[in-house]
Amino acid sequence: MQLKSITAVIALALSVSACSTVNKIVYRIDVPQGNYLESSTVQKVQAGMTKEQVQYLLGTPVLIDPFSNNTWYYVYLQQHSYEDPVQHNFIVNFDSKGIVISTDLDKPLPDVEKQEVNNAIIEAPEGSAKRWWQFWK
Repeated sequence: MQLKSITAVIALALSVSACSTVNKIVYRIDVPQGNYLESSTVQKVQAGMTKEQVQYLLGTPVLIDPFSNNTWYYVYLQQHSYEDPVQHNFIVNFDSKGIVISTDLDKPLPDVEKQEVNNAIIEAPEGSAKRWWQFWK
């Protein structure tokens, strides 16, 4: 009787401790939040553009300065699965007429071409398209 309870306690202790030693088994998706910013579109924003042109390029800002409508904040937060989140802030300052005076990007954005594509289309080699029953092709 005592052997059964000791065995049960040992099995329970091993099963509970086994769960805590295994890391990163649960799949976590990439979580982008805020305005999706690309380096190519951010580089297009230049002094002399209007508010409408900036909004056409980048979309509606996450935050507009509540005390003066002349500063727009574009915030992009990206978290890849178990990595630390990376935040990019792009600030656009306008004059009283709604023309861009200056822009400020806190850190460089990653190039879209250099990022890995999760849903890549895998193409079969040309020779594998033939099937044995289609010998005439």
